[in-house]
Amino acid sequence: MIADTSPIQYLYQTNLLDLFPQLYGSVIVPSAVMHELAAGAALAVSLPDLSSLAWLKVKTTTVDVALQEINGLGAGEKEALTLALEIEDPLVIVDDGLARYYAKQLNIKFTGTLGILLKAKQLGKLTIVAPILDELDALGFRLDSATRMAVLKLAGE
Repeated sequence: MIADTSPIQYLYQTNLLDLFPQLYGSVIVPSAVMHELAAGAALAVSLPDLSSLAWLKVKTTTVDVALQEINGLGAGEKEALTLALEIEDPLVIVDDGLARYYAKQLNIKFTGTLGILLKAKQLGKLTIVAPILDELDALGFRLDSATRMAVLKLAGE
């Protein structure tokens, strides 16, 4: 499983980062994601120190030539999609709409922060999702009302 920056950020800021190893075992992050998180932490954003996470592995890659040309994708997203092209049966955890669009075009399975919350609820790792959606909203996570209602319906709330 390969994670982009925002799912790591938002799960960390809601004290749910441990859902990654609980649901997926180990997680790969591209080196660009490590750099994005370090840059955010340097600006006093509450972000994890990746070196302290035994279940997380940072991997370096060279961005696929076709992905280099795409405007609107961040370095972390480009590297996450590139890593997904390099491994067998990948799952990319990415929230950005454009990155999800390209994952679909490349036949890469993907989910996002909300998908992790739903999976955690299904597996009994979370009892309720609604207050977490409120926390995400307060943190600036982009969640329109229709998506929120759909997530709550899928969560049985």
